[in-house]
Amino acid sequence: MTIVQGIKRLGAPAAAVLGAVLLGLMLMSLVIDKDAARKSVEAQIRAATGLELVVHGKTDVSIFPGSYVTLHQVALKSENDNSSTLTVDALTANLSLLPIFVRRFEVSDLALLNPHVTVTREANGDSNWTPIIETLARNMKPNTASPVSFSEIRVMQGTVMFRDPARNIDETVDKIDLSLGWPSISRSFAATGQFDWHGERVDGSFGVTDFAAMLAGDRTGLKARIAAAPLKMAFDGATSNRASLLLDGNLTADSSSFRDALRWIGQTPLADGGFGRFSLKARANIVGESVALTNVNVDLDGNAAEGVLTYNGTTGRQTLQGTLAADTLDLTPYIGTMRLLASGARDWNRQIFDLRGLSATDLDIRLSAAKVTVGPSKLGRTALGANLRNGALALSVGEAQIYGGIIKGSLGVTRSDDSADVRAQFRFNDVDLEAGATELFGIRTLRGRGDLIVSLEASGSSAFALAQSLDGTATLTGHDGSISGFNIEQLLRRLEKRPLSGAGNFRSGTTPFDKLSVAISIKDGVATADNVQIDGPTTQVMLTGTASIPSREYDLKGTASLVSAPDAPPGFQLPFVVQGPWDDPLIFPDSDILIRRSQGAAPLLDSLKDHKTRDAVKAVIDRLQGGRKTDPAPAATDTPAIPAQPAPPSSATTSPPSETPSAPPAAAPNSSAN
Repeated sequence: MTIVQGIKRLGAPAAAVLGAVLLGLMLMSLVIDKDAARKSVEAQIRAATGLELVVHGKTDVSIFPGSYVTLHQVALKSENDNSSTLTVDALTANLSLLPIFVRRFEVSDLALLNPHVTVTREANGDSNWTPIIETLARNMKPNTASPVSFSEIRVMQGTVMFRDPARNIDETVDKIDLSLGWPSISRSFAATGQFDWHGERVDGSFGVTDFAAMLAGDRTGLKARIAAAPLKMAFDGATSNRASLLLDGNLTADSSSFRDALRWIGQTPLADGGFGRFSLKARANIVGESVALTNVNVDLDGNAAEGVLTYNGTTGRQTLQGTLAADTLDLTPYIGTMRLLASGARDWNRQIFDLRGLSATDLDIRLSAAKVTVGPSKLGRTALGANLRNGALALSVGEAQIYGGIIKGSLGVTRSDDSADVRAQFRFNDVDLEAGATELFGIRTLRGRGDLIVSLEASGSSAFALAQSLDGTATLTGHDGSISGFNIEQLLRRLEKRPLSGAGNFRSGTTPFDKLSVAISIKDGVATADNVQIDGPTTQVMLTGTASIPSREYDLKGTASLVSAPDAPPGFQLPFVVQGPWDDPLIFPDSDILIRRSQGAAPLLDSLKDHKTRDAVKAVIDRLQGGRKTDPAPAATDTPAIPAQPAPPSSATTSPPSETPSAPPAAAPNSSAN
């Protein structure tokens, strides 16, 4: 009870004192000199920053319930500066309470509502903020006689506009909410908060060890961090600004989608695929707009590499150079969307190329890897180079292990309006023909080893347009291999003995060869077989004709011959025709040759002078040998060539003793006649 009574006795005097204080504050708010309060606040801000305040609006002064001075429509300027580089809609100086009783107005902190900052960079590198920075640097010298009373500045809903007419840069950062730690007691300066840039909310922090040294251009410690949805970056090092801005320290960056990060900062990715997860750690040396990264550890889409990178933006164009080395690289994501053929069709893709990425940035990258994957292709030790300048992309393969051999060459793509000019030159040395033909052309019947030289050029806005304009040459030299799917020797020997026995089951077996020579010239999308020759131990095959690249069809003629000895003249020869689509061509022999070699059919054909009767007999003979049914040919010659399609495998194992043809039953199209 004694304690309670004591508290009650003390409570009455305390309440009286508090009431007196409140009454005094209310009276002071009525009699306070607002002009003196405003001048005191201006003087303290001038002492802290060295900047002059120009107040265009009204002044609000309050002592109770809140102690503050608010200046409306304020501009902060350096001496002899008439520009409006920093304006504030409302500047509020919160006052310390106790000094007010002795008529002193000490600012405890500042709040800037809707500040507007305009930074314009001039052609010589200076800006309209240069006088303000110089004023701040002179004013930040130690002044123990009248120390700054406040150390916190809050920025609410601020806007910063950056203009660089020479580089056509116009950037705006708005909705800035920051808390600034002003160096009133210590030398450090810090800023933390949020702002909006390019439609993304960004969390940021900025810390300087010695703010006065930074303003003077001297070297001091610096830590900076930004975090947004597309990209996170951090820097820890030092800065100076004597002749130009210099940063030296550790740089880290991370992004869940490097494609989104590039678009956020205003860049265009080169390809439609890839550019996903990204991370970077490096030692950074930044001088002006030149960035040099050493000890680089970069990871993009699971591809980890080490090396050096440099970036330069002083020439007006952005240039990225570097040398990187990796253990494994998977380049499939970057070419996965480049489909030459239409999906699910046999036609070339007609979708227009997107070439905007070729004009964004200049690149000069050297890349080496122990293993490289490009789609279905697996490469061994590889050295690659990529150079992009003024919309022209040049890819060079210094040397790469592929298909058991070596590939060297280059690929160039130049943007011309909405189309692309493409040039390709590649040389495959001593490669496995089966692996190469399967992956490059979808041909699975060729085996052996050889060399392939390709030189091509085309122009167009789609894969179909490129195929239509394709020009160039291709040569292939193979040895010690085979062509699977048919046995030419077996077919020729059967037809040599029984010309009208039909093709039989010729789509089986293997034709070996000692030497394979292919020379092709291409003009306006049409490939002409200049020299196609297959030399085997017992056979020889020669082809001529054309192949349409846009329509993907063959129109070839050839001759297959039996060879008894290397230097001996060819024996039995059989002309044949190859026609139809690339993936399923029709191959059929010349029926005239087979008929004339038949001892029974040749006299019968010659005795038929009437071309209608003769064509009817030939049609029957074609059916006997399993050929396709053809329309009667005009009587331009006595013995027109009627190519016959090879028949499907026949179940007949015996032949009639005579070659004189007779019409077979209609229900037995696969029967053979001798």
